[in-house]
Amino acid sequence: MSNDTVVHWKELLKRRLASSKKDERTEEEKKAEETALFTKYYTEWRGGGNRENYRNIPRFYYRLPAEDEVLLQKLREESRAVFLQRKSRELLDNEELQNLWFLLDKHQVPPMTGEEAMISYDSFLKVGEKAGVKCKQFFTARVYAKLLHNDPYGRISIMQFFNYVMRKVWLHQTRIGLSLYDVAGQGYLRESDLENYILELIPTLPQLDGLEKSFYSFYVCTAVRKFFFFLDPLRTGKIKIQDILACSFLDDLLELRDEELSKESQESNWFSAPSALRVYGQYLNLDKDHNGMLSKEELSRYGTGTLTSIFLDRVYQECLTYDGEMDYKTYLDFVLALENRKEPAALQYIFKLLDMENKGYLNVFALNYFFRAIQEQMKIHGQESVSFQDVKDEIFDMVKPKDPYKITLQDLVNSSQGDTVTSILIDLNGFWTYENREVLVANDNDSNTADLDDT
Repeated sequence: MSNDTVVHWKELLKRRLASSKKDERTEEEKKAEETALFTKYYTEWRGGGNRENYRNIPRFYYRLPAEDEVLLQKLREESRAVFLQRKSRELLDNEELQNLWFLLDKHQVPPMTGEEAMISYDSFLKVGEKAGVKCKQFFTARVYAKLLHNDPYGRISIMQFFNYVMRKVWLHQTRIGLSLYDVAGQGYLRESDLENYILELIPTLPQLDGLEKSFYSFYVCTAVRKFFFFLDPLRTGKIKIQDILACSFLDDLLELRDEELSKESQESNWFSAPSALRVYGQYLNLDKDHNGMLSKEELSRYGTGTLTSIFLDRVYQECLTYDGEMDYKTYLDFVLALENRKEPAALQYIFKLLDMENKGYLNVFALNYFFRAIQEQMKIHGQESVSFQDVKDEIFDMVKPKDPYKITLQDLVNSSQGDTVTSILIDLNGFWTYENREVLVANDNDSNTADLDDT
C-alpha cells in the first residue's frame, strides 16, 4: 500500500471523528434504550406484535356450576361420564390380559428359577411390540428395573410382571369406579358418596349374602366410619380418592368377594359380616334402656368394664353427643380408636381426650390427673396402690420426648409406645397388663414349653 493511500485514510478518519457528535447520554439512558429495543425485538420474534400481554394468558380456572344452573350441571356430568368411559376403554380387558400372558409365556427365557418362568429384557421388548398399544405403558425400562432382583442373567419373573400389570389395571378400574360417585368431580368422596358406593357394592360381595336388608344401613355406616376415621383426621367430611386407593381398606373390603374366605380372616376383617354384627351387637348390649343411644353409665361397661370414669367424662365432653348420649356413629369412632391404639389416627383421638387444656402436650399434671383414677380403681378392687412417681418416670422413659417435661402427640407416635402409655392412663386392665407383663411373658413361655413337650 502506498504512502499516499495511508495518508488518505488517516485524513478520512480524522474528519469522521471530528464531524461525529459526542454521545452525551448517561449510562442509565443508554441502558433504558437497550432494554426498550430488546423488548421490542423479542416481542416481535415471539409473535406478540402490538397485542396486549393479558390476552395471551390461557384460561386456567373454570368455576363449578351453581345449584340453579341445571343445564351446566348436566353438561358437566355427561362430559365426566364420557371421559371416564373413554378411560375405561383404554384399560386391558380379560381377553387382552390372556393374550398378554400367552405372549409372555411364549417368550420365556430358560433356565427357570425354581418354578418361576423368567424373561430377558430383549424378549420383554419383543412382547411389548406384539402386545398392542394398550400394553405399551408397561413395557418400559423403568418397569423392568423395578422388577429386576438378583437373577444372575438379568431377567425378571414373568409372574411378577403379570401381577404388576393386573394390579395396575385393577387400580385404574377402581379409580374409575370410585370417580363415578364423585358428585363434585374434584377427586374426593363425601360421606354420602362413599355410602352410596358401598351400598351398591354389597350385592357383589358373596361374603355379605347372609346380611338382611334391614341391616344394610348399619353395615354401610360401620364400613364408612373406618375410611373416615383413618383417612380424614382433620374431619373435613371428605376423602381423596387417591388416599382410598393407597390404603389397604379397599383391599380388605373387596376381599369379601372370595367365597372361601377363612373364618380367621373374616374375624380380623373390619368389613366382614361377623365383624360388623359383633360391633353392632356390642352396641345393642350396652344400650340397656333400648333408646338407641348410649349414656356414660352404659358405655362404662364397654370391653372389660375397666375404663376410668375420668376418661369417660372426657369422651362425653369432646365427642358429639345428643342430650348427653352417644349415637352409633360416634360409638364407632370410639371403638376404632380403642381397638387400634397403635395407629396415629387412634392416638390422635385419645390424645385429644387426655389433653384437657388443649395445650398440644401432656405434662406431669395431666398424667397425674388421669392416673389418679387408676389408683382409685385399684383400691376398689383391693389391689396394692402404685406410686405415680414411678409410673411417670416409666412413661417418660418409654416415650423419650424432645422436651423432658412435655409429651406431644408426635412424641407418642415416634416412640411406638403410644398404645401402652394410653392404656396405662385410661384402662385399669391395660395398666394391670403392663404392670404384670413379665409374669405374663413367663406364663406364655411355660405354656409354649408344655405344648412342645406334649408333641
